Amino acid sequence: MLTHSIGLLGRALLWPMQGLPKGLEAFGDFFTFVYRSFWISLTSKPRWSVIIDQMRFIGVSSFFIVFLTSAFTGMVIALQTGRAFALFQAETLTGAVTAISLSRELAPVLTALMITARAGSAMAAQLGTMKVTEQIDALSTMAVNPLGYLITPRILAAIMMMPVLTGLFDFIGMGGSYLVGVGLLNIDQAIFTEKIRYYMHIPYIIEGLFKSIFFGAILSSVSCYMGFHAKGGAAGVGRVTTRAVVISSVSILVADYFLTALLF
Repeated sequence: MLTHSIGLLGRALLWPMQGLPKGLEAFGDFFTFVYRSFWISLTSKPRWSVIIDQMRFIGVSSFFIVFLTSAFTGMVIALQTGRAFALFQAETLTGAVTAISLSRELAPVLTALMITARAGSAMAAQLGTMKVTEQIDALSTMAVNPLGYLITPRILAAIMMMPVLTGLFDFIGMGGSYLVGVGLLNIDQAIFTEKIRYYMHIPYIIEGLFKSIFFGAILSSVSCYMGFHAKGGAAGVGRVTTRAVVISSVSILVADYFLTALLF
């Protein structure tokens, strides 16, 4: 009985280590995939027609969801902070706190999560469908590099459009906070804007835009990698799409911590 218990304990302790080689292999394969995709962008002529089409899909088509998310995020922050600051007669700082929170943290993170849910999942599903139906193999037989034609334009488009969408999130979110702060909480308009001007600084906005570049690279790379390596038919496409969204979202939150620590 004791021997059996020791054996079970040993297997339980070794179980996490059994998947370590496979995890490290997948990790290395992912970085090789990303490296090859970026190397193609540096050594070959960009496919601007494909890149622009992806920029339209990732950026322009995501405007409505970014508008809704940013507007209500700014309104909620203003409502919560305004009521909390009113306890200390400091409600005039509502606009400044909202502006700093949005520009440095919430705008890049929430924008990245929304784009992951909308565009990242679509990337994984599109590429996964092409993989299981052997369309990617057909490109190779026609002497078209699948990475240069399918992957690199998506990654570059996400990197270029994420700062734009983050900037829109900042602007619209502040508009929502202004409506709540001035219209609902009855904060003086001049004081509301003056506090923003006094406490808000350009480096705060640059910090958020800088983060968004990395978030765009993360969500597009993970989504493309998952879709590019899909297998198992329609069920496999569904699995890789789910994994792409989950892994991208978690990676964005983890990267946000390290980027914040680095920038501070």
